[in-house]
Amino acid sequence: MIEIRNLTKVYGPTRAVDDLTVTVHPGMVTGFLGPNGAGKSTTMRTIVGLDRPTGGEVLVAGRRYADHPAPMREVGALLDAKATHPGRSAVTHLRALAVTNGIGRGRVDEVLGMVGLGEVADQRVGGFSLGMAQRLGIAAALLGDPAVVLLDEPVNGLDPDGIRWIRRFLRGLAAEGRTVFVSSHLMSEMALTADHLVILGRGRLLADVSMEDMTASASGRVRVRSPRAEDLSRLLSGSDAGITQAGADVLSIAGLTSTEIAETALAAGILLTELTPVHASLEDAYLALTAHETQYRAVTHDRTDPWRAAA
Repeated sequence: MIEIRNLTKVYGPTRAVDDLTVTVHPGMVTGFLGPNGAGKSTTMRTIVGLDRPTGGEVLVAGRRYADHPAPMREVGALLDAKATHPGRSAVTHLRALAVTNGIGRGRVDEVLGMVGLGEVADQRVGGFSLGMAQRLGIAAALLGDPAVVLLDEPVNGLDPDGIRWIRRFLRGLAAEGRTVFVSSHLMSEMALTADHLVILGRGRLLADVSMEDMTASASGRVRVRSPRAEDLSRLLSGSDAGITQAGADVLSIAGLTSTEIAETALAAGILLTELTPVHASLEDAYLALTAHETQYRAVTHDRTDPWRAAA
């Protein structure tokens, strides 16, 4: 478990993380999302002691990372896939980590096989593609067989087969009861991988929510089917609900919760054969939530702009 309590990190005039409190639980994949500059990498660096908090604290299994006698056995982290000596081979890199952390050499061969690098173990890391470097970084994170796995953008550079592999791998780690905390900008992949989401904007917590609740709340619509759909529509028309006919005996209702609709129907003796919250895509839900939190926004030029035409 990762406990982040009132975490604040200030760099000069910049408040990179602003009074962040959140708990990352074991047994699930928690996606860590936010626009560029939101404070995700700073938070992850603080978890493993690379940045010192300006205020607050971060505990892993009840202790600060630096207070664990064998921290690599508690937390496995991938923060920069290219942070390896390019002249070393993959196996030499992992053996150096193993020796300094009291981990047996047999574990090195085991994790290389787990990430699919067994056949290139003797090749120099400097010749690795980004995808291969990501796999090596994940192998290093798993070297101590940790209960907490912390990965910053692990999908970068992976081909489609690699992306599918990391998705299944992360879910497998969570199924073993580990705490899995993963940052990513790929919304479509997070939608398939994460069970829970922590979302930052300008260093502040915007959401700490299950994937299901995130996508359901963003839509704000409920699909209702009833043989008396017209009667139900008339009953609800006096409220602030937005009601749209979505098919024979089917209504699409915005502005009311499923519970409010069900209570109205029950009081009037109206049978409901379907009452389903409509889920938005994670991308739509995320963009709606962070619309005013993006620091770096590109300018879209009109193709009919006379200045562009003149150029």
